[in-house]
Amino acid sequence: MSGIKTVGVVGAGQMGNGIAHVCALAGYDVLLNDAEAARVESGLETIRKNMARQVGRGAIAQADMDAGLKRITAAPKLTSFEACDLVIESIVEQSEPKRQIFNDLRAVLKPTTILASNTSSISITRLAAATDRPDKFIGIHFMNPAPVMKLVELIRGLATSQETYDASVAFVNSLGKTIANAEDFPAFIVNRVLVPMINEAIYTLYEGVGSVEAIDKAMKLGANHPMGPLELADFIGLDTCLAIMQVLYEGLADSKYRPCPLLVKYVEAGWLGRKTQRGFYDYRTDPPTPTR
Repeated sequence: MSGIKTVGVVGAGQMGNGIAHVCALAGYDVLLNDAEAARVESGLETIRKNMARQVGRGAIAQADMDAGLKRITAAPKLTSFEACDLVIESIVEQSEPKRQIFNDLRAVLKPTTILASNTSSISITRLAAATDRPDKFIGIHFMNPAPVMKLVELIRGLATSQETYDASVAFVNSLGKTIANAEDFPAFIVNRVLVPMINEAIYTLYEGVGSVEAIDKAMKLGANHPMGPLELADFIGLDTCLAIMQVLYEGLADSKYRPCPLLVKYVEAGWLGRKTQRGFYDYRTDPPTPTR
């Protein structure tokens, strides 16, 4: 485990609680933080439910769940992170809030602590510049949902040291995950390919080529995708999809990455997908019904 025993996770939302879940089951002590205390409690409850599902499927033993839950502690304030050997940030996909978190951690962390971001698109080098330890900064990008998905992208910034990279490789391997190394370019590998495909599916809907139902059916049955692109967009969060497209569009200056106006409209309406109960599908009905 390369000296890493205690992991701090900033952000208790969908990705943050999933990362805490995975780390706790792997034997790490975990401190879970969020700007909203209620979200930490919600995150802990989600972890309990998800571990219980794993027990029900026989993926883990009840003893594993009990031990894992005992390893996770709510940490309402970042000052609790002074004991951490690794801190993983997993908040909203916007550069400035992330940089602010890393700036706030300057006075808290011990000199040897590694800092990581779970960003799905933002420059690791830019985020590292907001810290007092760019050599100890790296991108550790988990796929969603973290307890289920096997892949983790590792992204080195310009200043990331070999020692930090090696420690991060050992850490990710200890979680039972598979590593894909990505260069520090906008959206890295998975989202560089995936989110423009989702954006194109939204354009296909916007231009009237097909309905929500037809587009998702076509890609599930015609391309053997387990989930249609619009259903997947709702699962990821339309705000996150838009943020990634904006990073690609601004970072690569190529018109092919222009976010679809319909995606922008849905985000402006607050229809962000599953987490708000409405996106390209309305999840207040059973089964969910298309909104267009």
